Amino acid sequence: MRSITPPFLVAPPSGARIRTRLWVDAGDERVLRAVGEYLGRLAGTDLATRCRLGRGADLRADRKRALTAASSSRWAGALTRTSNDQWQRGLRNLHDARASLRRAIGVIDQRLAAPVGGRRGRVLGYASGAEHWQKQRRRQVLAARLVRLEACIQEGRVSVVRGGRRLLRTRQHLEDARLTEQQWRQRWDAERWFICADGEADKAWGNETIRVHPDAGWLELKLPAPLAHLANQPHGRYRLSCPVRFAHRGDEWAAQAAGGAVRYDITLDPNKRRWYLHASWTRPPVQPSTVQATVAGGVVAVDLNAGHLDCCVVDRHGNPTGPPTTIPLELDGLAASIRDGRLRAAITGIVDLAGAAGCGAIAVEALDFADARAAGRETLGRGRRGRRFRRTVAGIPTRRFRDRLVQMAANRGLAVVAVDARWTSVWGGRYWQAPLQARYPKRKLTRHHAASVVVGRRALGLGARRRPGTLDADQRISVASNCRPGRFTSPARGGHDPPATRPGGSIKLRKTGNGNRDRRGAQVAQDRSASPVSVDRH
Repeated sequence: MRSITPPFLVAPPSGARIRTRLWVDAGDERVLRAVGEYLGRLAGTDLATRCRLGRGADLRADRKRALTAASSSRWAGALTRTSNDQWQRGLRNLHDARASLRRAIGVIDQRLAAPVGGRRGRVLGYASGAEHWQKQRRRQVLAARLVRLEACIQEGRVSVVRGGRRLLRTRQHLEDARLTEQQWRQRWDAERWFICADGEADKAWGNETIRVHPDAGWLELKLPAPLAHLANQPHGRYRLSCPVRFAHRGDEWAAQAAGGAVRYDITLDPNKRRWYLHASWTRPPVQPSTVQATVAGGVVAVDLNAGHLDCCVVDRHGNPTGPPTTIPLELDGLAASIRDGRLRAAITGIVDLAGAAGCGAIAVEALDFADARAAGRETLGRGRRGRRFRRTVAGIPTRRFRDRLVQMAANRGLAVVAVDARWTSVWGGRYWQAPLQARYPKRKLTRHHAASVVVGRRALGLGARRRPGTLDADQRISVASNCRPGRFTSPARGGHDPPATRPGGSIKLRKTGNGNRDRRGAQVAQDRSASPVSVDRH
């Protein structure tokens, strides 16, 4: 049996990002469109140059020098930095795809080596000869794809689509996406525009290219040299006519702009025809803490499932302090903005629950499903049932949920503890589901609710097994009995009670014997009217 990985603290986000809407007029929109389109062409040219260079030197200084003449030194710095980041991210994607293909090929090889309809050790062979033959063909396809990826990685050939590959493929399926060609073109152009300025700590209000005054509330941007005729301020600058305010976390942004660097991005949502200003900055490093100090006041344990979240407040002794709750999370078939809003609402419920319970940490499972997505067709069942289960696994927003939870918890001053996800539902259903259901009979509790208790106990460093007396009717017995040391601990079983079925494993509990007043030395304090010394003297 594989060992359980110890819990660990998830690193808080290293930066912050907020946004606000820009209520621009026709003149402002015309200038922003011109700037975004012009800089977008420069960004595409520079990215193509960076991709042609491959693994060799990126020649950023030469590229920046060429772009400076066409825009400005600061615009050129942002353009070249963005191109380098996109190329590096594309190379990491190639490495991830190669690792995924290797895992899938390895699983297929193991099952091909097993006999048809039988097994080889713990590895099952394929059910029929036809399936065995189909998997041989699939392995050849994956192997050919792996060879092409190896060649791309070796040569440094990275493919990057400015605007997104998914949106590019949508051009061939406009009817399925319910878009017209004009609507798609507006989206495509808006995604490929570039209005981004990196922050500078030694400049006024943290940025020289795009300036936002925290008190006066105006926004100015430095126009590229060919668009300097559109300026309405000295030195080739343009000031928007609309006021700028950050309603959410505006005090943090103002404090950062007063003494640090702030990066600004201006984007357009073509569907709503709205302009937005994004501000981002680097957070100061946080003093590292320990898991024991973080969970000292209890945790809110969360079990992530398809369509819902199951939560339970677990105190520092490992006992649930109230009935488990379910937070709905229906995301199938919804637009990306609606999915993101529902995910934020669900996480807000978790954070509010932690604040109401006085907990300083949230415990979640360290789920990623990387192996399941890579080799899911080989290991997660076959036929209709297997496809349905794989769709369920693919529909659980593991990474997005984890990232959003870490960000929103850090804003509330809460820590996130990740625990091993193995057997949480199995052990929760075995040890905690029935006692929880007996304790709260009016609620329909599933093993997912019980799994959240196991998640919380793992974050506290405790085992999954329930101690005798926990959640029983007599509160005087059940208080803190879940982690009580002493004669109830068996070192041979890692702190669990020894089973009563094994020889010598049963525990026989005896009450304290009754006081015998005839025997000398026996003391019964509740019946004694005087001290033992005075009784012996008589």
